[in-house]
Amino acid sequence: MHKEWFESESFWEQYAPIMFDENRWKEAPTVASYVKQIAKLNDGDTVLDAGCGLGRISVELASLNLDVTGVDIIQSELDAAKDSAEAEGVPLKLINADLRKFKSSKKFDCAINLYTSFGYCDTEEEDFVILKNIAKSLKKGGTFILECTSRETAIMYFTPGETFERAGFTVVTEFSVQGAWQGLVSKWTLIDKDGKKIVHQFVQRLYSAAELCKIIKKAGFSKAEAYGDFDFSPYDQNARTMIIVAIK
Repeated sequence: MHKEWFESESFWEQYAPIMFDENRWKEAPTVASYVKQIAKLNDGDTVLDAGCGLGRISVELASLNLDVTGVDIIQSELDAAKDSAEAEGVPLKLINADLRKFKSSKKFDCAINLYTSFGYCDTEEEDFVILKNIAKSLKKGGTFILECTSRETAIMYFTPGETFERAGFTVVTEFSVQGAWQGLVSKWTLIDKDGKKIVHQFVQRLYSAAELCKIIKKAGFSKAEAYGDFDFSPYDQNARTMIIVAIK
């Protein structure tokens, strides 16, 4: 496999402060509480945060007395997650691994992949491998929670882009559609105070909720259902996002 953009340390050093703004950090305790409720987890139960990044959710889950393991391909993100865990005084296991290759002898009670961290691989086959690896990492009866931009939510909330100030940059975003709503093309331009530009473009593959539930079941889950938010609200025209809850 060739190196993908999301494997670049420099990309995350430049863009993480933009993508994970103050509001994203503020919502983390609420999201973690929902995860614990949805998966019906008890103190000491094990959770795999597949694509944990900066540990935004991992640390909050650990603070809820859960045994959390975060996996990510970017070491600098894991280092930041470790610092956050130490600052909060909570234990957190961290593993540097590619989810397309990740294997775990330990079986977890719950696995999560949150905040649209899925669908960026070059091929659908690679996406499927990630889902299979997550399924294999769970105990029978374990819960997998996926939050992802779907084809439907991409259509409902589509915007051609915006300009805003964040983390010392002027940020210009431009969005377009690839194919017949098969992908969402995102172009992010960061402009510093001296006018220097950093530009990055990437594509997220868009699955419909029904399509992705079917794929998830094929990957090793007995059940997969889509909701419009973490509160189990319907996945309909009022959906805020796509939350899929799957049971192995």
